[in-house]
Amino acid sequence: MDPTIVSSEDEIDLGELLDILADNKKLIAVITFIACVTGIAFAYLSKPIFRADGLLQIKENSPSMIEQLDSLTSFIESKTPVQAEIELIKSRMILGKTIENLHLDVIAIPKFFPLVGNSVARLLQRFNEGDSLSMPLLGFSQYAWGGEAIQVDTLEVPASWKNEVIVLQATGKNQYRLIYQDEIILEGEVGKLAIKKPEGYSEPIKIFIANLKARPETLFTLIRRSEGEALRLLKEVLSVTEVGKNTGILELSMESEKPEEAVRIINEIANTYLQQNVEQKSAESQKTLEFLEKQLPALKEQLETAINVLNNYRIRKGSINLDLETQNILTSTVELSTQVTLLQQKRDELRQKFTESHPSIVAIDKQIGRLQAQINALDKKIGVLPETQQIILRLSRDVEVNSELYTTLLNHAQTIRVAKAGTVGNVRIVDYAIPPELPVKPKKILVMAIALMAGLLLGVIAAFARRSLNRGIKDPNIIERVLNIPVYTTIQHSQTQKLLEKKLKGKSKPDNHFPLLALEDPEDLAVESLRSLRTTLHFAFLEASNNIIMITGPSPGIGKTFVAANLATVMAIAGKKILLIDGDLRRGTLHKYLCQDRDNGLSELISQAIDLDEVIKPILQANIDFVSTGKIPPNPSELLLHERFEHFLETASKRYDLIIIDSPPILAATDAAIIGRLASVSLMVVKAETHPERELEQSAKKLVQAGVNLKGVIFNDMPGTLLNQRYGQYVYQYDYRRKE
Repeated sequence: MDPTIVSSEDEIDLGELLDILADNKKLIAVITFIACVTGIAFAYLSKPIFRADGLLQIKENSPSMIEQLDSLTSFIESKTPVQAEIELIKSRMILGKTIENLHLDVIAIPKFFPLVGNSVARLLQRFNEGDSLSMPLLGFSQYAWGGEAIQVDTLEVPASWKNEVIVLQATGKNQYRLIYQDEIILEGEVGKLAIKKPEGYSEPIKIFIANLKARPETLFTLIRRSEGEALRLLKEVLSVTEVGKNTGILELSMESEKPEEAVRIINEIANTYLQQNVEQKSAESQKTLEFLEKQLPALKEQLETAINVLNNYRIRKGSINLDLETQNILTSTVELSTQVTLLQQKRDELRQKFTESHPSIVAIDKQIGRLQAQINALDKKIGVLPETQQIILRLSRDVEVNSELYTTLLNHAQTIRVAKAGTVGNVRIVDYAIPPELPVKPKKILVMAIALMAGLLLGVIAAFARRSLNRGIKDPNIIERVLNIPVYTTIQHSQTQKLLEKKLKGKSKPDNHFPLLALEDPEDLAVESLRSLRTTLHFAFLEASNNIIMITGPSPGIGKTFVAANLATVMAIAGKKILLIDGDLRRGTLHKYLCQDRDNGLSELISQAIDLDEVIKPILQANIDFVSTGKIPPNPSELLLHERFEHFLETASKRYDLIIIDSPPILAATDAAIIGRLASVSLMVVKAETHPERELEQSAKKLVQAGVNLKGVIFNDMPGTLLNQRYGQYVYQYDYRRKE
């Protein structure tokens, strides 16, 4: 094969791709329409999903009143990361309490008709007046059809029944019964607690129905979720995100089919989180207050003891006044000792939270060390004073230190009490959730747009898939290249012929109206193709041994009968005397085209039941003579092999200018090979986009092996598509009609 031909076949022709799409525009339109209808149905029948959201503000932990009095708070980091607060909101501590408060671990919903029941119920509810119940459709009273409602405040079941479906059936007059695994396990009344212990279980069933609105026999689905499952489901629908970056504003949102329920859940989570935050702050103040209250009695006792000791010493020694220098030393010593004691108390408090290596504790230890060094320096100055002065100074120092320390801690305790009474957290609810007015899903316009695009895409894929899966030959050039047999003509698809065939199928009895395209629409392109074939056959018969033409094909339903009948009519219009024979003694239908009966035909002639003149039926409208098949014989091949059939053809060929025989398909029966040996010209009808190459090869091989003179191919029913117009000389590009 020529390399240039191979390379041209491998190239992608954009025009051909566009032609494939144009040829399959109906298929693409149908698929797109189905996709659009599906998208519209999904958009309007899907359950509407609503979104509720609220806002929280997380403020930085500002120092409390106690911490503001204490310089050591600067060593402690007070800012809490926002991500930590998000995780805290999603914790079991917050969500678990929300589930418990709102009974989210109990699922109670009406049971709708499968697939479309929920959508139908919503539609029916729109037409109901007030809160009335919709009437059941098609007698399915066990399903909910709109207006049903149930409120379950308590549902306790055995542990093995959790996350399992329990069916509740309304029985009328505020009565109901529970069904588990097709067994009635409990019967109860609305507004009363029902308790029953199932056989084989140690835990009883407890249920309290606060409200039940339904027709008798209506079913509801009840599920008691386990704590873990309820928590998991709530986390799936809950979203907690920070609005912006480093804003400290958290958005709590969730999507649900029930907008009121979503609002309640969001607000309950916000309130629970706020309450927890306040309780945490209050707990820290309480711990500090308890620590101080333990220290105050001991300090008070130490203060009283120090005062008594000082007073007793002065009584024994008399009143002793300290000079100015000693007073300064006493004041400095008291301040330093007080600071050391306060730091040691702070250190003891921090040790309850941190280890020895914590930076805050290490900083306190360094500060205590520096203050202790200053105290040691003052102690050296005290050592050079007279003994009495030293004793008075030491005793006075103890009194001053204990008094200062006791007063400071007492003030701290009182401050904490005040702070605890007015404790507020670092969380503020900015916006509570409010019921949404419009659903967020499905977005109808977006869904329909996606459906439209998906339909177009699937249509294009289907078009190319159809093209690739269709192995039938579409190009007459391929037939000439594969079979090495010329294509005499290409007959385009005719819409007029399609309408005539519909009329033909609708007939129960023959009438005088011939469904022949050559008579109905002589200017049709298919008829013009047959005129071209008539011209070609004129030259084909120049060296022919007789005037007999056989028309066959690879398989049934390819238009052999159409070609034979209309070719005979076209030949007759040209002034030829034509005999048309229906040689398909198995399934011949040519008599229907000519509005004749099947009886008294070829089979009776060969069997000598009637003579030649009785067999020939003149068709005046088409100016041709016709021989039908006659009664269908049990042995068509043997009948055609009889010498009387050959004798009949020899006799008829002398009386007519041309004999056209419509034979059976060559691959379906051997009759075509028998008839073809008696004809000087045999034509094989090939229907466009129907036969693969191998089928045509087998057909031609079979005819040639039987000694049939296969002159050419008639390429029939070429679709009038853009793609097929690329086949050039085999398709008429102009419609030459008379203008009126």
